[in-house]
Amino acid sequence: MTTFALIGAGPGLGLAAARRFGTAGHSVALISRNAQRLDSLTAELADDGIKARGFAADVLDTESLTAALYAAGTSLGTVEILQYSPVPRADFMKPVLDTGADDLDAPLAFSVKGPVTAVNAVLPGMLEIGRGTLLFVNGSSAVRPNPNVAGTSIAFAAESAYARMLHDTLAPQNIHAAQLIVPGAIRPDSEHSSPDALAQRLYDIHGERDGFRHYSEPLPD
Repeated sequence: MTTFALIGAGPGLGLAAARRFGTAGHSVALISRNAQRLDSLTAELADDGIKARGFAADVLDTESLTAALYAAGTSLGTVEILQYSPVPRADFMKPVLDTGADDLDAPLAFSVKGPVTAVNAVLPGMLEIGRGTLLFVNGSSAVRPNPNVAGTSIAFAAESAYARMLHDTLAPQNIHAAQLIVPGAIRPDSEHSSPDALAQRLYDIHGERDGFRHYSEPLPD
């Protein structure tokens, strides 16, 4: 049994994705800063017959993130699928003219150093088993810079570049890196951007292994 590791575990998309990959037969590693939330989520998944464990870590703390992913692979099985989808902090959302150089430290650590740390932690295992999937979930500012949310626009663009380089570099090793862009809010009543719909889309991207960038729905004009 291999493991689906979710960075940014929460009750919306995170839980839905964990449930979708878990019902397909993967163990589930949930990674979040909030240990109490992890207990609640793992209990919900256990009720569905899914083997899941929570690992507390902060994506801004590279040592804790590396340790969590190592523990997940050791205790649950090799991480075959990694999903990086933590929710950015509100203070990343300053307008561009109010954004100083120091204001970019945390967004870049969140969206670049975090993914690089996570990928480097799981990649050896993927190479060993000869397959893997790296899933990156971003908002529309990753592809259409928004001057009202400069921190995430800059950091998401950098994350996109990193993920695209992984896509091109790792394809010969049967490791598929892909990005899912969610243009608007994730809403339970949305046809294409509800947690369940997005979870199924991510599972399809994992299975079909076709192309780098995908959209849950078209970008608004």
